[in-house]
Amino acid sequence: MFIQTEPTPNPATLKFIPGRTVLGHGTAEFRARSEAAASPLAARLFDVEGVTGVFLGSDFISVTKGDGEWQHIKPAILGAIMEHYMSGAPSMEAAGAANDGAPGEYDPKDEETVNTIKELLDTRVRPAVANDGGDIVFHGFKDGVVFLHMRGACAGCPSSTATLRHGIENLLRHFCPDVQEVRPV
Repeated sequence: MFIQTEPTPNPATLKFIPGRTVLGHGTAEFRARSEAAASPLAARLFDVEGVTGVFLGSDFISVTKGDGEWQHIKPAILGAIMEHYMSGAPSMEAAGAANDGAPGEYDPKDEETVNTIKELLDTRVRPAVANDGGDIVFHGFKDGVVFLHMRGACAGCPSSTATLRHGIENLLRHFCPDVQEVRPV
């Protein structure tokens, strides 16, 4: 089994591509070992010293480290991923469904604007962000402000503010005149 690795814009996160399906549908994020009970893969990765976060996408795994250098942590992560796939265990237990976030909070009168925002996020933003090992999920819309939840490599990334302000905000404002600002939650 050959597992590719790619850097992400977040220096504390690496993207691992096992060449196999990780999650058939949705995404899942684990910010602590205690959250990983529903995912044998994430639990195995948290057993690696230095791992502080795991994000599962359709065909990739983003791993965030705390202290330590990648050259010391990366071989253990590669080993854990390989062991997981060799064991035949699922990435997620059936009871722990993948999560793309809640439907979001917004006033029902803004339904049309929110549908446009969600479609733009799903078709233009999320695929690009997934290439960098992360995800952005709609959280809400109120008084012209779009609230987005940044996950995976995007959470804590030094360039995430620029991505929100200059990329996503400009895109949404162009297609949705009601959007005035984008903020992370």
